[in-house]
Amino acid sequence: MLNVLRLAVALLFASALMSRCASMMTPTGGPRDSLPPVIVNMTPDNFATGRPTVGHGKIYIEFDEFVQLKDQQKEFFTSPAMKKKPLITLRGRGIVVQLRDTLAPNTTYALNFGSAIRDNNEGNPLYSMRYVFSTGPEIDSMVLSGYTADSYKADSVSKSFIWFFPADSVEQVAGYDSTIFKYKPAAIARAENNGIFIAQNLKPIPYRVYAVQDKNDNQMYEPGSDQVGFLEGTYNPAEMPDFGMWYDSIRRYVTAEPQLYFRMFTDKAFRRQVLSQTERPLQHKAMLYFAAARPKITRLRFDSIPADRVIVDPQTVGRDTIALWFNVPSSSLPDTIKGEITYFKHDTVNQLQEVTEPLKLAWRLIETKEQEREREKLERERRKAEAAGEEWVEPKKENPFAFKMPTSGEINPENHLTVDFDYPLVKLDSAELLLTRVLEDNSIEDIPVRMVRDTGMLRRWQVRAPWKLGGQYTLTIPEGAITDVAGLSNDSIIRKYTVLDPEKFATVLIHVRGRDDGTKYIVQLLDGSNALKQEKRDVTTGDIRFNYVPAGEIKFRVIEDRNGNGKWDSGNVVERLQPERAEIYANDQGEDTFATKTNWEIEFSMDMNRIFAPVTMQSLSRLLDERESQRLRREAEKRAKEGPKRDQDRNRQQNDNNSNFNAAGGMFNNFR
Repeated sequence: MLNVLRLAVALLFASALMSRCASMMTPTGGPRDSLPPVIVNMTPDNFATGRPTVGHGKIYIEFDEFVQLKDQQKEFFTSPAMKKKPLITLRGRGIVVQLRDTLAPNTTYALNFGSAIRDNNEGNPLYSMRYVFSTGPEIDSMVLSGYTADSYKADSVSKSFIWFFPADSVEQVAGYDSTIFKYKPAAIARAENNGIFIAQNLKPIPYRVYAVQDKNDNQMYEPGSDQVGFLEGTYNPAEMPDFGMWYDSIRRYVTAEPQLYFRMFTDKAFRRQVLSQTERPLQHKAMLYFAAARPKITRLRFDSIPADRVIVDPQTVGRDTIALWFNVPSSSLPDTIKGEITYFKHDTVNQLQEVTEPLKLAWRLIETKEQEREREKLERERRKAEAAGEEWVEPKKENPFAFKMPTSGEINPENHLTVDFDYPLVKLDSAELLLTRVLEDNSIEDIPVRMVRDTGMLRRWQVRAPWKLGGQYTLTIPEGAITDVAGLSNDSIIRKYTVLDPEKFATVLIHVRGRDDGTKYIVQLLDGSNALKQEKRDVTTGDIRFNYVPAGEIKFRVIEDRNGNGKWDSGNVVERLQPERAEIYANDQGEDTFATKTNWEIEFSMDMNRIFAPVTMQSLSRLLDERESQRLRREAEKRAKEGPKRDQDRNRQQNDNNSNFNAAGGMFNNFR
């Protein structure tokens, strides 16, 4: 463990030494000051032991220049957490830290300032500054490193907190883990922007370890909002393998090889179920908002509307937002619809109980300013005509029937033509639709066409036909062929389209080798910005093909769909269920981003045994190194496009970083 102890000592002094060796002043008229403040004195000294547990002690940290505090609510935290957060104030060329809490005996405390301390003139931050003391006779000195990643995006989660609970101080109930709700962590670390964390001042004992995103900076885990991650089993830093550590001169903080790996997720299963809000934004539409997913509704009744005239339309996958459409004439709808809903709601002890609650859905027509001006204009015209003894005929109003449909363009024959309506439809006869195609000899042929509702969205329909390349298609929907629940019908609709030319796109062929356990996979094609473009579900051993892929950069996300439901499933921290694995595909050279060109066919081989191999410290370090190399390569390409001025600015910044690093005596050379 000697190497680990040396790692800890090096890390604790890293920021101070790097700052202490820097130049104290910048000559007038010289380059912009880019150096952080330098620590010149700490009272009491850092790493003091035998600190009293009671009494409001003060700590003074002095710098070589005036400093400012920025974002201390987000940046500053203590390990372990204190009930009353220390008060930090400026005094002279330093800061005063006022401890306001009774401390635990025989405990090592660390005050972590993050990047809250900056010089007063240029705002240069002093990264990773820590003040450590103990109320016992010694400082805990064990160290652990790790990496926090978004389990779906397969990318780093920055600034998440890592909580350490001594294994023998928390209960373990099979099938129900309440550790992060019932106990306070004995030690806390925080990941940097690259997702890497280095936890210090740990004891040589087994810990249960969790990661929490803490979006509200309140040192509490909020289910359904904060991302969370947990590790199976326990981890003793004294028994973990050594790890490498070095100074990242670009990001200006110490980073390391990760020993632990968290796949973080948003756990929505622990939200309290309640009907939190109702509204009626339209005359024929009401909205029900539930606090948790998958509400169990046993009865829904309205005084003035038959049950078979209420259309239930879930707006989200978890059905926590539900639209209700009233399929009755407008004249039959009261301004306030009264009724009741019976569903299962969490009581005060978090047990689901069946309850019946009243519903009161009010709506009234509110004119927009444009509608008001138009009404007043027509009123003036009517009065003017009546005064002149002329007959006044009100102009025909614009048809309020609304839909979204491309007016023209090219159709992807695999996706067909999509139409979104404002209201659910109650009448649609595909036999009334007419689709024709003009051939090269100017002859016209009728094409069979039909409209099919999307299985996942009530108001989305597809116009399906045997689309072929060449010629122009004309779609005609006659007046009155479509009617919605509001009783509105369409005017005559005429649209003209052509079919995409596959030679203007790339084709991607993937040879898949699945595991022998019958697991299915989801393969998603992403663009260079990680936006989802296409996906294939129920993938097993064999070939899959992505057609009509636009030229440019592409990536692949591969999901291990272990339950075969065709979607990625999140985890559950209480039931200790990890999320389904999702990985970004990389080839044998470690490349995960690929270029496509028009009329190209490119092939890939995906071995699921390799993609979903168990994660080790070595494989994770290699993956992060490859990602960093790609990031630096893309950054270099970007600088090359931006020209020499940016290069000069970055070289000057790099020289400042190198000066700090070299002045520290190469303290990290022994570690990697």
